Amino acid sequence: MRSKIVAGNWKMNLTFDEADEVLDKLMTNLEEHAALSCKMIVCTPYPYLELASDYSGDSYFEVGAQDVSAYDKGAYTGEVSAAMLGSMEIAYCIVGHSERRAYHNESDELIARKVDRLLENDIRPIVCCGEVLEEREADKQFEVVKRQVTDGLFHLTPEQFGKLIIAYEPVWAIGTGKTATPEQAQEMHAYIRSLIAEKYGKVVAEETSILYGGSCKPSNAKELFANPDVDGGLIGGASLNADDFMAIAESLK
Repeated sequence: MRSKIVAGNWKMNLTFDEADEVLDKLMTNLEEHAALSCKMIVCTPYPYLELASDYSGDSYFEVGAQDVSAYDKGAYTGEVSAAMLGSMEIAYCIVGHSERRAYHNESDELIARKVDRLLENDIRPIVCCGEVLEEREADKQFEVVKRQVTDGLFHLTPEQFGKLIIAYEPVWAIGTGKTATPEQAQEMHAYIRSLIAEKYGKVVAEETSILYGGSCKPSNAKELFANPDVDGGLIGGASLNADDFMAIAESLK
């Protein structure tokens, strides 16, 4: 049975003291509530990974990074390798986020290399895919997502693919206040699962967790998560508030 997951993507937000406060509040919330029915992951900026790992302690939540280098090591100033993350026992890492694709011109080929580096270091990739508004309005969303998934991931063996988490993020709904309707989310999640089934078989497809990302918040999380192919969320702004993030996690049954 595939995992239910809520993953928080802090992006480039919070000072060290603010991060400490959010993590402390999140841990308090987790201590005070009954056990969640989902896995919780917190993906922080690089400087806060050790802090988050210290707080995660007795498996309150798991910790992930927001990106990784496509290179193993060497003269790549400012880059962080998968081996570095692995040496810190970081369990997850986001790759292919729409902001990386847009602002850093990341290609599907580059994302494929990053996925390879993570898997080589036993780190589970959270791989993002999704269309921009112009592509949605031109009814090209399925074509775009198919290309991203095929070119970025379908070089993997079934065993390797089984370690992935997919996050569908309609780019037009990220940070805009707009959200895909539950029907739109389910349609795309089911489509992604069908692509996986066609390539790797039904068993792998049914075991792959596919998350929704794009202005998910406490007020709409339950309706989005009620869809049969939506296995949780990749949460942006709402994950910066421990109470909101907790409420979203509690919406996932």
